[in-house]
Amino acid sequence: MVEAWYMDESQEDQRAPHRLRPNCGVSLEQLRRLGVVYRKLDADNYETDPCLKEIRRAENYSWMDIITIHKDKLPNYEEKIKTFYEEHLHLDDEIRYILDGSGYFDVRDKDDKWIRISMEKGDMITLPAGIYHRFTLDENNYVKAMRLFVGEPVWTAYNRPADNFPARKQYMKFLAEEAQ
Repeated sequence: MVEAWYMDESQEDQRAPHRLRPNCGVSLEQLRRLGVVYRKLDADNYETDPCLKEIRRAENYSWMDIITIHKDKLPNYEEKIKTFYEEHLHLDDEIRYILDGSGYFDVRDKDDKWIRISMEKGDMITLPAGIYHRFTLDENNYVKAMRLFVGEPVWTAYNRPADNFPARKQYMKFLAEEAQ
């Protein structure tokens, strides 16, 4: 089961857990109120998994690929790791399914505080368009993930500040409605 928590302010190794002391956990319901959707799937059978097939059909995830993030597998590894960890948003949902390994997605809450979401094999996450977020490997330095898209893939990340995009404005409206 996925675990999430509020992060400390340390600027040390981004791959460390960065838990507050005492730990301040975040529930799946709290993530849902931020628009983050979590699912647990059978990563050992992703090629034939009827649950994944149904999610792809229901959500119209028509395009997918698989990325391996490891120094021996990803060209320009160091540059990519830095890019993934820059705070940014996308104009479309970001859907990632961890097939092997582990890493962290960090998202901003409604008060602009960082929440770290620990992802491991079998975890699928959907981050809504317009949410500020970032990704990093954990101390294992390896993840293999499926990337899913509605239609053709769009890889454009808009680094913060990017508040003028319609996707960001729509996300902020969603947060305001969730708060009521």
